[in-house]
Amino acid sequence: MTERAPLLFRLGRSAARHRGRYVAAWLVLVVLGFATSLGLVGNESLFDRLGTGELEAPGQAQTGRELLDESGATGLTVMLRVDGADVRDAGLAGAVEELVARVREVDGVRRVDAPMTTPGWPADPRSLVLVGEGDPASGSFVVVAETGGDPGGPVQDATVRELEAGMELLAPYADELTIGGSALLVEDIVGQIEDDLKRGEGIALPLSLLLMVVVFGGFVAAGMPIVGAIAAISGGLAILLGFSHVMELDASVVNIVTVMGLALSIDYGLLLVSRFREELARVAPGVSSHDLTRQQVEDAVAGAVATAGRTVLFSGLIVGISLSGLMFFEATVMRAIGAAGVSVVLVALVVALTLVPALCSLGARRLGRRRGAEAAPEEGVFSRLAAAGQRRPALTTLGSVAVLLLLAVPALDLRLNTSGVELLPADAEQRVFFEQLDEDFPALVAPTVTVVARATPEQVAAWAADVEALDGVTRIDPPELLGAAEGGGGDAGLVALGIHTDGGTMDDAARDVSRTLMGSDPGFPTWTTGQAASLHDFTDSVLDRAPVAALWIAGATFLLLFLLTGSVVIPVKALVLNVISLGASLGITVWVFQWGHLESVLRFDSAGGIESVIPLLVLAFGFGLSMDYEVFLLARIIELHEQGLDDDTAVRLGLQRSGRIITSAALIMVIVFSGFAAGEMLVIKQTGLALAVAVLIDATIVRMVIVPATMTMLGRWNWWAPAWMTRLHERYGVSEHASPLAAVTHAPRG
Repeated sequence: MTERAPLLFRLGRSAARHRGRYVAAWLVLVVLGFATSLGLVGNESLFDRLGTGELEAPGQAQTGRELLDESGATGLTVMLRVDGADVRDAGLAGAVEELVARVREVDGVRRVDAPMTTPGWPADPRSLVLVGEGDPASGSFVVVAETGGDPGGPVQDATVRELEAGMELLAPYADELTIGGSALLVEDIVGQIEDDLKRGEGIALPLSLLLMVVVFGGFVAAGMPIVGAIAAISGGLAILLGFSHVMELDASVVNIVTVMGLALSIDYGLLLVSRFREELARVAPGVSSHDLTRQQVEDAVAGAVATAGRTVLFSGLIVGISLSGLMFFEATVMRAIGAAGVSVVLVALVVALTLVPALCSLGARRLGRRRGAEAAPEEGVFSRLAAAGQRRPALTTLGSVAVLLLLAVPALDLRLNTSGVELLPADAEQRVFFEQLDEDFPALVAPTVTVVARATPEQVAAWAADVEALDGVTRIDPPELLGAAEGGGGDAGLVALGIHTDGGTMDDAARDVSRTLMGSDPGFPTWTTGQAASLHDFTDSVLDRAPVAALWIAGATFLLLFLLTGSVVIPVKALVLNVISLGASLGITVWVFQWGHLESVLRFDSAGGIESVIPLLVLAFGFGLSMDYEVFLLARIIELHEQGLDDDTAVRLGLQRSGRIITSAALIMVIVFSGFAAGEMLVIKQTGLALAVAVLIDATIVRMVIVPATMTMLGRWNWWAPAWMTRLHERYGVSEHASPLAAVTHAPRG
């Protein structure tokens, strides 16, 4: 018996013996978690503290953006668009002047621009950038207010209120009035996150409950993992609220982390409840549910936590290690996901090891275990599937790996994006506003690339001629002096140069121009910023840190699997197969979202690429989940192998006995991830589909086909390790076949 088993046994017995206290404590924590994260307690909710924007990886783009922010040159904009108005109407001009005066009085508004308040109006209205082309008698124009403060802050709120009030002033003179802006765009994205979160949970929880009713044969047993999942969601949201006070959280982090907590909690709850029913049948054979004694229930709970709880703990360690690899990267969003993800895994573990056992104890007499036998038959669909692959193991392995490699081919064409308004559905109000604004008022479109230079305006203007000659550049804004340089002489200072290119911020022209400017040397310091430049810095940062992160994840996972198996071969094979299967899932994601297949089915418009965080999320989350099933399967195979069965029989029976749990857990994972793939946010949709495919591939092709075939081919070499490592495993390894229940069932109480 390992040192950990007695501790888990005692924890299980404590949860059963003091079940009322455990459940009450968790009830309080769940209520507090939802109340604080949703803003029912305190001044702000989690969603009030979320943001969205460019990637934050150290480099030119981040430095340039910080210089712009410090100079006060950047701000948030709120715009009122007026359509179907006679821009020559004196009454309209008076109403606009009154509106502008009101907005300028808002504390924090830096400037307000409107055509009717521009000097020289209305001599040549078409010459003003705020007026769209067309008949002046039925024209369009924009009132632009630039503010300081944060998105959704009091300055933006007050500005929006004034513009909304101004709509009543302008309504008699126009056919249509709409309000948009960067602050409202952030609010739309955060609001969509909330909607997708509700939609995902609304799909995942009922379908997961239905599947577990089929698996367990009753609502009571099926409901326990669902209750655990709700507790984990509450804990995950509360943890994210805490992280929002120490780091900036992108809005998409909420869905990504919550869906992981939801999936893991149901997965672990399924394993714990299933093992509890098995232990209950062992400690009280033939005893009716209504005749169970308190001691028998406590023994069954303790045995389940000591056995399945150990597997859960082992699995959670591997998932946590995989997610901790994200913290090696410099990008703030990746560190936030890694830190929050590890914390949510911890919540899922604590829920599985405390709340679920307490619920099992409470519901022991209503689990209906006679209708859902936990012991799988010796022969069945899983054993026959394994036997089929074992007959021609080499051919089965080569054919399956070839299929996975073929699925991975589209990943070679991977193109990363960092989307803005494209994150929202095509019919979202703010996306429509900005897309129409770009089309009708091109002069108002922000530069796709901005260069911040420490030089004189004359130096920058001279260099701008060379920049304008670059392929893809359409026009350049006049250099803008931001402020004097510290210690600089003459007129030297910070100068911003706005550069407009063909297409949008993520098109080839913006990427090529950004890359060229980031490597140029005009004779004075420059920092190139913008979405394309940020993506360039992010990619370079990822490539720089990826070897260290991969070494940490692979090394720690290898060590844990070695402690479980005592083999060097099995961990290496598991790592290789996981890389191949994750490559296949990434290839399918590229085929769908980048190449634009299944757009009508999944309801999205392809942005021509994959969101920059997706590959890392697939590798980190997918790797951890794949190893989850590796542990489930290996635990059974090792148990049978150490009982003296030959390798082929151990593999076949191990797959048969674990196949139902693996399949059920995988189906629940797929349901959860698919529920979030049904959302509207592009990054959430991509994450949900990618992880659903990763789990599906791993639980079917890898676990049920390739693993049995390769273990048959390798035979006794499956368990090979150098002599010194074998001695190490004998001393520190984990023994899966020992039954702590048999040793301590009759130990004295207390």
